[in-house]
Amino acid sequence: MAQQNEGHDVSNKETTRLAVLIDADNASAKVVKELLEEVAKHGTATVKRAYGDWTTSNLVGWKDQLHRYAIQPIQQFAYTKGKNSTDAAFIIDAMDLLYAGNVDGFCIVSSDSDFTRLATRLREAGKVVYGLGERKTPEPFIAACNRFIFFEVLKSETDGDVGSPLRVDGLPDLKSLLTHAIQETSRDGGWATLAAVGQFISKNNASFDARNYGYRRLSDLVREQSYLEHKEVPEANGVGQHLHVKLKGRAGRAGRA
Repeated sequence: MAQQNEGHDVSNKETTRLAVLIDADNASAKVVKELLEEVAKHGTATVKRAYGDWTTSNLVGWKDQLHRYAIQPIQQFAYTKGKNSTDAAFIIDAMDLLYAGNVDGFCIVSSDSDFTRLATRLREAGKVVYGLGERKTPEPFIAACNRFIFFEVLKSETDGDVGSPLRVDGLPDLKSLLTHAIQETSRDGGWATLAAVGQFISKNNASFDARNYGYRRLSDLVREQSYLEHKEVPEANGVGQHLHVKLKGRAGRAGRA
């Protein structure tokens, strides 16, 4: 994560216990290393399970990864052709983990919209939910998570491609996102803290990620926008600094404290 709080961390990653539940029928084994490294930015993976029919050849690419990263395979036979029994086992285990009370949050690894209600239910119970899947993931599932991270972003970092935005359609307009967030969170003189801006955007756009636009951190992104001003403000205790941003040529809203 960034050197400042940029609006992505929902809780203390040092103490947050996460259950990583992988829909192996719907996720590529090629991204496992990067996936777990991303999870580690948000907490400790105390549960790691992958669901699928391990008797088939479809999941052969997963088998080495299971041993390498200590992921527990959960066998689920496809009893009826065309029916995804893996999803049912996945959801049942997630609810068992919820009621056991041994985890603080969940990482749902899938691009399947069938997990939308599960994500919503876990959040209703006060758990943080991270989704990880492909860019094609349906919007309802993305919106149901606290935050959603695209596999394409994880692979671009590994391949050294961060520095160029994802070449996909449908990314929200960056200028509109930042402008609205700054207007809603600005204080004296139109300045807003980067933390407040990041938190506002993340709460309203679960899939927002500076890496989607070619930057490793939100702080790097805002510094490169020609329509923004930025400044470093020392913390009250004199240790460290906070980045503040504002729209060029804009004063703060009247009456804002």
